[in-house]
Amino acid sequence: MTDNKLIGVSRRGVLGAFAATALVAAPTYTNAFGVLKGAGDIRRIRMYSGRTGESMDTIYWIEGEYIPEVVKEINHFMRDWRSDDTIKIDMRAVDIMAAAHRLMDVSEPYMLLSGYRSPKTNAMLRSRSGGVAKNSLHMKGQAADLRLQSRSVGQMAKAAAACSAGGVGKYSRSNFVHMDCGPVRSWGG
Repeated sequence: MTDNKLIGVSRRGVLGAFAATALVAAPTYTNAFGVLKGAGDIRRIRMYSGRTGESMDTIYWIEGEYIPEVVKEINHFMRDWRSDDTIKIDMRAVDIMAAAHRLMDVSEPYMLLSGYRSPKTNAMLRSRSGGVAKNSLHMKGQAADLRLQSRSVGQMAKAAAACSAGGVGKYSRSNFVHMDCGPVRSWGG
């Protein structure tokens, strides 16, 4: 008679061993800048939008491949909520967001304040505030403005900057951090 029970091995232990093996065996993805140091072989994004009431908690990348159906969901989720316009979101921006989230070791989802912005929306916001760039990367689907209740603007900015993969703007008075996949740079206070 054989006993099919694994003695002393938990599901978490098996998954941990699998993850460690996958991490060692996984090839390096050379075009991902320094973002992989926080992203891992399975990438997950957790966000909600106070504007639309929608939320997202999903794995969008597994072992070197984006999941096309999930990418479409991200494109829709990060749409310009004012006009309902969508664009193909640059997944490098999502990678930065996911890596920073993972580095902060939080379970709380990001609050997405702004993802894609249509040129019309960007022009309207620019007319109301000097802090909106004329050629904003939001209009290319390459940026997001995010907030976490459990982390300060400074903590979020440090995590995003640690990815060394794009722009990081601190907006302490408005309590959010801008993350983009443009040139590496930082601003704000």
